[in-house]
Amino acid sequence: MGNNFGTFGKGVSIGFDPRTVGMQIDDTLMQKNLIARLTLTEKKYFLSIQVEVLDGRIFLTGKVDEPEEKIKITKFAWETKGVRSVKNAITIKGHSNFKSTAKDILITSQLRTALIFNKSIKSRNYTLETINKNIYIFGIAIDDEEKKEVINEASKIYDVEKVIPTIYLVTELSRNKI
Repeated sequence: MGNNFGTFGKGVSIGFDPRTVGMQIDDTLMQKNLIARLTLTEKKYFLSIQVEVLDGRIFLTGKVDEPEEKIKITKFAWETKGVRSVKNAITIKGHSNFKSTAKDILITSQLRTALIFNKSIKSRNYTLETINKNIYIFGIAIDDEEKKEVINEASKIYDVEKVIPTIYLVTELSRNKI
């Protein structure tokens, strides 16, 4: 029996890759394009941010100095042609005080829970980030109704000052399947 497993993370090593050659090429192009955009924006991102792409799903890791940088990088990832989802595990060096960080984490988890329990929303299609009581939502909605519902759920959360959505419709994507 062949090796059907591998590790995923830094230096991706997959023993069995179920992707077609075309999908692998698409993923490699997406990765290279995003890395190029990040590096052109800020040279330090070339070493501080790692980008992995698997079947149109972008995984971001690394460290940045400011919360706004994490938001900008997430936005760039969502703007990448062919993206299906973005998982952002970038951390912020020496990030704000405990009280504001705890409040932001609470707001994000409340929205994530609301999206999970709302049957008309496919919550796995969204990246949520709260910084200083501002919720940033990145993702893909099935239709305009879902997009409105996600924004509505976010605006109902106590203590939220601003909802900043970057939500694309499936029909706007190059790969029209989720």
